[in-house]
Amino acid sequence: MDAVPASVDPADAATIPVVETATVADEGVVIDVRDHADWLAGHAPGAINIPIAQLAARLDEVRALVEANGGPVPVSCGGGTKQVRATAYLRANGVEAAILRGGMRGWKSAGRSMQPGEDAGP
Repeated sequence: MDAVPASVDPADAATIPVVETATVADEGVVIDVRDHADWLAGHAPGAINIPIAQLAARLDEVRALVEANGGPVPVSCGGGTKQVRATAYLRANGVEAAILRGGMRGWKSAGRSMQPGEDAGP
């Protein structure tokens, strides 16, 4: 698969592993697939911004992150469908990835630390 799918069949989505927010270390690596502007508004401390539009081009970078940190790597967006699509794409390409339940909205609602306004660059 050389592009992130525009949608994921609900039956397929139901088989994608989910990581609970509480199980991710405070500085744990999270792949945040939101657009850069959303990233700047607030993200998990250990998150790395790889916007979904760049995911296919940066696949080797994600593979290296998983290899360095162990998998599965949580994948997040605001809490909608981007993280499902991105995780399905990564898994189809052999990357051990899982959906972060609730995305960044779930992270924030759980009282987890957020880092606003840091420009880590896309």
